[in-house]
Amino acid sequence: MTQGKTIVIVLVLLAIGFGAGFVLRPVLAPVEVTTVEPPVHSAQSSDARGVQYFVANAEEARQVIQGCRDGSVRGAECASAEEAIIKIEADERRRRFLGD
Repeated sequence: MTQGKTIVIVLVLLAIGFGAGFVLRPVLAPVEVTTVEPPVHSAQSSDARGVQYFVANAEEARQVIQGCRDGSVRGAECASAEEAIIKIEADERRRRFLGD
C-alpha cells in the first residue's frame, strides 16, 4: 500500500518538475533572436529549375527534355521539365475538350 502511494507521489512530483521546467525555461534561458539575411542568388544558379518555371516556359522545357534524351542534361531538371510538359499537354487537351 505504501509502495503504491510512493510511486504516485514520485510521478506527481516529476510531472510538476517537468511542467515548471517548461514554464520557467523562457525566464531562465531566454532565446536569442538573430536575423539571417536570405542568400543572394546569382543569375547562374546551380539549383534545378522547378515545374512551375517550366510550365511558364514551355519551349525551354521541350529543349531540356531533348537535352535529357541526348544525354547533355541530367538531374532533377529532366523530371521537372517532363512533368511540366505533361501538365501543359493535359491543360491543352482539357481546353480542346471543353471548348474553352
